[in-house]
Order: sequence, then C-alpha cells, then structure tokens
Amino acid sequence: MNTLTQQISETLLPGMYLPDPLKKLFDWIEHNKLYTDQANGRTGFLFPEDKLNESWTDEEREGGTLVYFYPEGNVNLKYWFGHEKPDVMNRLCVFAKTGGEGSQAALWLDDDGKQKIIHMGSGSGSVLCCVLAEDPIDFLRLLAIGYDEICWNSEFSYPPNSDPDECHIKPNIEFQNWVQKEFNTTIPQTALEIVKHPDEMGDEKTKDEFNQWVNKIV
Repeated sequence: MNTLTQQISETLLPGMYLPDPLKKLFDWIEHNKLYTDQANGRTGFLFPEDKLNESWTDEEREGGTLVYFYPEGNVNLKYWFGHEKPDVMNRLCVFAKTGGEGSQAALWLDDDGKQKIIHMGSGSGSVLCCVLAEDPIDFLRLLAIGYDEICWNSEFSYPPNSDPDECHIKPNIEFQNWVQKEFNTTIPQTALEIVKHPDEMGDEKTKDEFNQWVNKIV
C-alpha cells in the first residue's frame, strides 16, 4: 500500500472505504513521484509542480486541472458547518483540495449509506455544493477534462479554455492518457456530462441530494 492511500485510509469513518479507482490514482501519483511530504502528511498532485510553475504566465500554463490530495478527514469540518455534531461529522471525509481559495472534495455517505464524492465550496470564493460523482471513475474523468479548477460551476457547461480572456490551461496529456487506458473510458467535453446538479450553497430549490442534506442540517 502506498503512503497516500494509507494516510487517507486512516482518516475514513465507519462505513467508508477508499474506492479502487482512487487507490489506482494514488499508485500512479506515487509511481510518478508527484507528491510532497509535510508534518501533517503527504500531498499528491497530477502534474510536476516545478514544470507547472515554470510554465505559468498571465496568458497560459501547463498541467491541466489543479487538485491536491491529502489526508484531511473531518477534523476541520466544524468550521464549514459551524458545529461538531457527530451524526454530521461522521458522514464526511475530506481527501482533496479543489480550489486555491479553500474548496474541497470529500467522500460522503448518503441517507442510505451509499458513498459518493461531493464538493464543498469555501464560501469565500466558490459556493459549489453538490455531488461531483457517484462513480469514482467519473470523478477521475472530470479531473481529466482540463478545467483550471473544478470548483467553478459557472464553467461546467463549456469546454475548458472557452473564455479567450482567461489564462489558457494546457491539458495534462499524461494523466488523460492514463485515465482512458486504465479504465477503458473516455473523457467528456464538459463537466455537465458528469455533474448532474452543480448547485450552490443555500439553494432552496436544489435538486442535488448533498445540497438538500446540507440545507437540512445547517
């Protein structure tokens, strides 16, 4: 078992498991040495940080979608929810940072105990609050599309780089090729092919089940 898998697995709550596609992702990350180690654990990413930073200008950068995987668990969820109720805290396990402003992805147990991957916007930037994927392979396909970050639902109906005034994000070809070959799948053109209800925090008319659950408990 690789270090990232081990550390994230240790943060899982009862009833949760680390899906095989995520284990394979973490194997791929560690095989390619796409990680750093800090006092609080290992952080994995999808593209060499030195190459990404060297390429980054106001006009363009390499590296595809920015996302960071780390063993966060539920230790800081009290700040997002404003309380520490065990029946809420024990249904979520944060495992990725999806936005530079603090947005996160987590494993979530729905009311039937089924595990899904959800998004929790920071509130200070992104307010996306929804199920990102019920199938972990779909989560990897979402990351492979190539958006700058997956926390901005305003971009989900368009392919990456649709706005000529924004920084051009060059695709992470190695990651895209790995996802397609490893899982015998394709990469969608837009996020809406995967994220069914990219709704926002506090949406009283949301059709997304995670957003509905959050509305009931906050």
